[in-house]
Amino acid sequence: MDEHDVRRQLESLHASAFGWALSCCAGDREAAEDVLQTAYLKVLSGRARFGGRSSFKTWLFSVIRLTAADHRRRRAIRWLGLHRWHEQRPASNAAEATAGPDVDVDRERLQHRFRALLGRLPARQREVIQLVFYHDHSLSEAAEIMGVSIGSARTHYHRGKRRLREWLREQGEDV
Repeated sequence: MDEHDVRRQLESLHASAFGWALSCCAGDREAAEDVLQTAYLKVLSGRARFGGRSSFKTWLFSVIRLTAADHRRRRAIRWLGLHRWHEQRPASNAAEATAGPDVDVDRERLQHRFRALLGRLPARQREVIQLVFYHDHSLSEAAEIMGVSIGSARTHYHRGKRRLREWLREQGEDV
């Protein structure tokens, strides 16, 4: 099946594929749109290849199901990480989080400083951290996007995180 045939099949199955994505995402329309777009990208980029062992629709729906499962896993991991972080914060910081407009100003100031620190990182470290944290890619996806090995991406990721943590501590931030 050539690229033209794949695009034609995707177009003809779009409505039912979206319905399936919506079902896989428990009715969350925004998540379903993200999952479907990611599944289409996998298909069109060749990361998911139709082998002809089933119908195209069956294969596509399995790609969507697996993509939705990966999406749920990432969201759960992110939520657990945020939950753990929130639980480990000192009580005074937790109280400040709901204190009012001045907290928003402090948070904005911290975000601005963090972005400035991120800009000081070497390009590869900055790229992998942005891809993972801001664009929700796994390390292996980030490596593919950056055109480096997974080991190299992992090294840049850990070095960048360590350097950011050190800089934030030097500035008196609790990390």
